[in-house]
Amino acid sequence: MNTAASHDEKTRLQNHYDASAQQPGPGPLALANSRSGSGSNTVPTAEEVDEQDTINTDHHHQQPPRGLTPPPYSGPSTSAREAPPSPRPAGPQFYPGLPLLDYRQYNPPLFQLSADCTTIKSTAEYLSSNASALTALIRDLAAVPPKPQVHITGRRGARVDFAVKLNLLSLLVPDDARNRLDYIRCAAHGEVVPRGGTKASALPDVGDGGLDEWARRFVDDAGAVKVFVLQREMVNFDADWVEGQVRKMVAATGYKGVVTVGFPVTHARVVVQNPDRVNKFFTSVTALFAGKRRYEVVKAVWPFATCRNGEAGRRCAVLSEETWWRQWRDSVQYAILTGRQGWVTNEDRLEAIMEGVGKNMPSVDWGPDY
Repeated sequence: MNTAASHDEKTRLQNHYDASAQQPGPGPLALANSRSGSGSNTVPTAEEVDEQDTINTDHHHQQPPRGLTPPPYSGPSTSAREAPPSPRPAGPQFYPGLPLLDYRQYNPPLFQLSADCTTIKSTAEYLSSNASALTALIRDLAAVPPKPQVHITGRRGARVDFAVKLNLLSLLVPDDARNRLDYIRCAAHGEVVPRGGTKASALPDVGDGGLDEWARRFVDDAGAVKVFVLQREMVNFDADWVEGQVRKMVAATGYKGVVTVGFPVTHARVVVQNPDRVNKFFTSVTALFAGKRRYEVVKAVWPFATCRNGEAGRRCAVLSEETWWRQWRDSVQYAILTGRQGWVTNEDRLEAIMEGVGKNMPSVDWGPDY
């Protein structure tokens, strides 16, 4: 019995050692010793050997070799640091302190700005041959207002004593775009305007066709020289009231010269003309003898207010004329009394608000009348 048992024990141990030699990691004897809490050579049972094989296999898959363990902190890889920034989506650029507008529309590609800054003009072929492109362009360019101004000039003979200018653009564009009052208006029934001929007329009438129909008619027109015009305009601004306030203020200074108050508007017209068939000279001669076929049927209307000054329920886009004049009066007076020839800007307003510049100005000796 003892001999057979001893032989079976040796066979079991030999099989165990053979299996242990084929497995990575610590052997089953180490596990048995750690479990026993001593350095004894207790031989593990078959169940313990199977359990240790499972532990060794899991340990092999879960823990990387010590030499490949990453440090506690590692920075971005070289490729991540050198990656170029992603391009920003194309869109309008906004400028702090200026009205929220897409200023690219004031001088778009393929257009030329006139010397007096009142008109942009294009002879791009696609605008005269593609009604959809023309319609889309007009809608984009109608989304920005004209630049209305106030010019105040004092002269004595050939001498200019002062010539100040103020920009009214910001009075058309509220900070909240939901409060904007602008809209596109096409020629109304019976309105006499150039409708594709060389002279103004009440015909043809496109009914409810609107901008799309007028653009189609322009593209289909076979005239040698044809132009399509978008007019930007400000409405419901009481220029007479503002002029009266300006003249009253200048008179109070004792000025004896001739005062002119004007309200010019720049960036007011968009002109699309078909390309020159030969050259500009040939086009000019053709237009002289045959005339231009003009389509002045579309306006971008930018109301200063919902109705005229004094009418019930009036709401201004930004400020009323009275409020605007109260805010700018001291700065305008200071510019006039100091003989300025240039713009009155927000910097003048800041000086008036922060430093009192323009308040309680002393009388000015304007010198001889002429």
